[in-house]
Amino acid sequence: MGRWGLLWRPWGCKKPPAWGPKVLHRRNASSFPLPRQPLPPLAQTMARYLRSLEPLVSLEELEQTQQLVTEFETPGGEGERLQARLERRAARMENWITDWWVQSAYLESRLPLAVHSSPAVVLPKQDFNDWRGQLRFAAKLIAGVLDFKAKIDHQTLLVEYSRGYPLCMDQYARLFASCRLPGPKHDSVLLPPPGRRPPTYITVVRNFQFFQLEVYNSDGTPLTVDQLHWQLQRIRAQSWKTDKEPLGVLTSDHRHTWGQAYTTLMRDKLNRESARAIQRSLFTVCLDAPVLKVSDARASSRLAAQMLHGGGSYSNSGNRWFDKTLQFIIGEDGSFGVLYEQAVAEGPPIATIIDHVLDYCKDPVTVRAPLIPLQLPKKLYFCFTPEIKRDIEHAKQNLDILITDLDISCFTYRGFGKELLKRQQLSPDSVLQVALQLAYYRAHGELCATTESASLRRFHRGRTETIRSTTSAALAFVQSMSDDNCQAPERLSLLKQAVEVHSTLTEQALDGQGIDRHMLGLKLEAIADGFRVPELFMDTSYAVASYWKLSTGQVAARTDCVMCYGPLVPDGYAVCYNPLPAHVNFAVTAFNCCQETNAEHLAGNIQKALDDVGALLGNNGGEGGNREKPS
Repeated sequence: MGRWGLLWRPWGCKKPPAWGPKVLHRRNASSFPLPRQPLPPLAQTMARYLRSLEPLVSLEELEQTQQLVTEFETPGGEGERLQARLERRAARMENWITDWWVQSAYLESRLPLAVHSSPAVVLPKQDFNDWRGQLRFAAKLIAGVLDFKAKIDHQTLLVEYSRGYPLCMDQYARLFASCRLPGPKHDSVLLPPPGRRPPTYITVVRNFQFFQLEVYNSDGTPLTVDQLHWQLQRIRAQSWKTDKEPLGVLTSDHRHTWGQAYTTLMRDKLNRESARAIQRSLFTVCLDAPVLKVSDARASSRLAAQMLHGGGSYSNSGNRWFDKTLQFIIGEDGSFGVLYEQAVAEGPPIATIIDHVLDYCKDPVTVRAPLIPLQLPKKLYFCFTPEIKRDIEHAKQNLDILITDLDISCFTYRGFGKELLKRQQLSPDSVLQVALQLAYYRAHGELCATTESASLRRFHRGRTETIRSTTSAALAFVQSMSDDNCQAPERLSLLKQAVEVHSTLTEQALDGQGIDRHMLGLKLEAIADGFRVPELFMDTSYAVASYWKLSTGQVAARTDCVMCYGPLVPDGYAVCYNPLPAHVNFAVTAFNCCQETNAEHLAGNIQKALDDVGALLGNNGGEGGNREKPS
């Protein structure tokens, strides 16, 4: 790998992440020594774990798990020994769980990044409908991203606060010039080594062809919008015809399969140089061809699919390098979004960059372009052997099957937004999570294990913790909504209790007192030290409560956007939402291969659940007028 390092090496928390409600303070990130992530007490985690099982497993299964917990907690037993080892790990490491979490959640996963892992952020359609507008907007976008990067480089990016706590800004420094690398058993992440001159170019992809575009002048100043626009026109002139081989599709395949193809690809010197140029570039801009128009009712879902996977081998999927951390997607038809890889960072930093870039595009800095000639953007060539061509064909087939299997439904709920909930002193996120429980219950007649991601950026190098949104309080509320003998005042009381319980779980997770990362640490500590995996982790209840049929995520960005990604399990859903002041954007996904799940059906149930929750809270905004048909 030469001078380029592989993750994971800790860099410290000297630069900036964010997502969710935040306040910016005028001090740079390096001035804040953040606390280490705490290790929760064993007894606390076990008690909370048992409580989380109550709405999900039978009484017999719960009693069996209680017995296993009692044995695990026995003085001098397995739990005490593993907890002591975790305490020693926490004392010597910057963060006791982050490296293990990234390895187990991302780098060891063998599922394709497309749909299964990398989230897409779907942004408002832009006001252009041809290649000229596409290139003008792309030039402003690149300038805006470079403007944001300058804040990181000069350590002038303001520290973000959430709920009064400063947040770790470490993830920002890793967003640029980073890339995931496929491996036969697990992946790794390429990062630019600290202290050395970073790359000065980006990758631009058009018609399946990759270009290396220098974005800085010789004096170190970024290219102006006019200069970037001129260079993008030169790229277009070199890529007027679609390349026969959509090489980027290879990166969408199963990680083991792509790892084998990658080994083959990198045997050739030309391929090695071109691939490394893509991997080391600051970020990627994908200039997509227009897609087939669909009805207005399906437009938002089609747009989300385009951002998530490119539309297939026959469309724009060859314009992606799915391993790349940051990819900005701009279509000739005005479509616009971001696709990002999660091993380096979660969504919050992406939202912050998006908000900055869109603000910049409205009023870009106008600088007179230097009267110096610009070098022609370098086209990156690849040598396609018969073996590589076969690998590409197989990847195209696999991606098209995956895309056909994905069921996606996007909609905007206009009955109320977060402002109404805040006025009632209720957590908007907690209300929406309880509504999702009601929607799933109505769709399937039961609750399921539900995961919501909470940020741990209050702590040095913190990543995420799980909020288990399925609670006994939520179960009591959803059952009351189908009980004709239960009146509105009682239902409202149960709703508020469920919201309060979820808010408490959220605060516990944010404080580093959740249960899932601790449970993961105990399990991995046993494996790392050669112990047998404790019976607690082989239990039926553990499997049921960790089989996330409902994967959810809040994207609290200022921009009127929504995130989307695929379900975590074949018979599950993913539901992402962005609560804005007066409305909420939703994206729901499922897999067509499962007859029991249907994204549009769940989306309809979500809208009905929100109507009913709004009615209980006294929001009479007009049932029926609140709903936009899922697309």
